[in-house]
Amino acid sequence: MKITKLDHMFEVLKSRKKKILVAAFANDEHTISAVNMAIDLGLVEGTLVGDQQEIEKVCVAHNIDIKKFRIVHEPDEMKAAYKAVELINAGEGNLLMKGLVSTDKYMRAILDKEKGLMHKGAILSHVTVIENPNYHKLLIVGDVAILPAPELHEKVAITNYLIQTAHALGIEKPKVAIIGASEQVTVKMTSSIDAALISKMADRGQIKGAYVDGPLSLDLAIDRESAEIKKVGGHVAGDADCLVFPNIEAGNVFYKTNTKLANGELGAMVVGAKVPAVLSSRGDSSKTKLYSIALAALTAP
Repeated sequence: MKITKLDHMFEVLKSRKKKILVAAFANDEHTISAVNMAIDLGLVEGTLVGDQQEIEKVCVAHNIDIKKFRIVHEPDEMKAAYKAVELINAGEGNLLMKGLVSTDKYMRAILDKEKGLMHKGAILSHVTVIENPNYHKLLIVGDVAILPAPELHEKVAITNYLIQTAHALGIEKPKVAIIGASEQVTVKMTSSIDAALISKMADRGQIKGAYVDGPLSLDLAIDRESAEIKKVGGHVAGDADCLVFPNIEAGNVFYKTNTKLANGELGAMVVGAKVPAVLSSRGDSSKTKLYSIALAALTAP
């Protein structure tokens, strides 16, 4: 089934065996409520790692049935993050979620060389799936949150992560645009050279499962009329499924413009580890948290 709206993920997940979400240091109402909603929708099973007494207080205060969850008592923030990772490594969970633990401690547990979730040589990145009411389909974009100035090999990894996510959403051969300031290749811009190299790698089968073109300016990637006016052809121009940004500034501005000015909704996850990881913040809407959990569950091993 090709998923064309974020809430379509819910129906797909309901028909599959439930994945187990493990929430690290889940002492707060935001995390517990998000996991509770995901369980009620039939998307996942939930394990909460944290201070059991605090978790019970939150559940009582918000009329949440604590019996829905498996509770693993660990009142220390850092130890709770490591415990959540330990459960994943032990096969007792399929996706990770950040609770009240600080982002740096959460990432430290994931990246730990001995006890973490990284394969040797793996690259951690961030994938966002955006539903913009002004675009005719979902947009899968990266990296907007983790890699500040990705080098060529990291951009190749980002490209592959976006393709894998597109496949999980039922897009058989996604159209990937490597974004630059212009469609013209110029040696004065590293991003332009990288985009051309990635495009040629795809042409030669080094990147598989997608149409890849670049550099493409944003308007050429997502607006067919602009592509026609500038006489830029190919499979991708004007109809991109995926956007690979040259740096975190470009990606992050695009991401926030979609949500703050265009009423876009999204789901997002950290990829590159053994399992997808939800990195939600207090400012995220309930829908965003649910969509992020669903996206991670959809792509979890």
